[in-house]
Amino acid sequence: MRIVSTGILARGEARTARAAATFPSITVLPDGEILAVYRIGPSKESEGARVEIRRSLDGNAWGEPEAPFADTFGGVRGSHQVIYLTALGGRRVLACACWVDREAFPGKPLFNPETEGCLPMHILVADSADGARTFSPWRRVALPDDVGPASLTNPVLRLADGRLAISIETNKTYEDRGPWRQRVVYVYSSDEGQTWSEPVTTCEDPAGRIFHWDQRAAVCSGRLVTFSWTYDKPANRYLNIRRHLDGVLHDTLPFADQPAHPAVLRGGELVLPWVDRYGTQSIRARHAAAADAPFPQDRELVIYSHDQAAASTGGTAEMLEDMGRWSFGLPYAGTLPSGDVMIVYYAGTPAALDIRYAILQVNP
Repeated sequence: MRIVSTGILARGEARTARAAATFPSITVLPDGEILAVYRIGPSKESEGARVEIRRSLDGNAWGEPEAPFADTFGGVRGSHQVIYLTALGGRRVLACACWVDREAFPGKPLFNPETEGCLPMHILVADSADGARTFSPWRRVALPDDVGPASLTNPVLRLADGRLAISIETNKTYEDRGPWRQRVVYVYSSDEGQTWSEPVTTCEDPAGRIFHWDQRAAVCSGRLVTFSWTYDKPANRYLNIRRHLDGVLHDTLPFADQPAHPAVLRGGELVLPWVDRYGTQSIRARHAAAADAPFPQDRELVIYSHDQAAASTGGTAEMLEDMGRWSFGLPYAGTLPSGDVMIVYYAGTPAALDIRYAILQVNP
């Protein structure tokens, strides 16, 4: 693999309402148009942030930002933690959002450091028939109370059998002081996202010790492949990334920390970026020949290197609070019409965070 171009997709502007750009992703429409989605606001965790879309035909030249998404839902003031787009065919696009209720606990941060609970969060979906220019009103994906505030860490998937699937991670409610039993659940749709099934648990440690955070998923050669940011809660340490195939643990990868959404190439190859925050202070990527194949070290590239030391942490609450201070991360990979791979991520300084990109030629 080699990097053929890099650039800044959205630039952070210090001390303005556009200081911090985070949570990037890309979606390629059937006609080859590339959509980049990201959140931008005065700070990394500001409730005043909004989600924008930019468009490109080659991944290097990008249009002006568009903001088609309503922040309110059901008459309640809120904000979007992240929005992902899924191409459904033609100009049809499905948006899936993690929406945060900002009225339930006014002025409070997203994460409660005393309880490890989260503000109320809901999964919303909306439809576009014009290539993500306009969207229908948001509608809520109904979930039982035991899911708690629902985290969204992946776009809606198109499974091999034609169904759509949403991967959701469970959280505790804001004032719940009980133990956190984290798990991953899926809901499924057979009518292009109009209705959704009851949740099905797909990943859980029955002992409650191991958390599978930020699970990133893709369909590769008909198989569902997921990568988990794996955390040992009692030991307060990250473990190596775990790979599941069709819901079954396949292996533990030879590197640790936060995985990204992988790029799936036409021949079934994978490119997986990840964040090595506490080791080399970098964003890296490796290549595998298939969904179940190894990620050899000689197929590794450094996408970004950071020059700040990572903060040490004393517990889960402190670690989650520290996430708001990190100034690089959240890579997301996708395959371009050319066959090259684009990786988008945020990086910069605490005062100004950009959305940056690198385009990789996988088999030069």
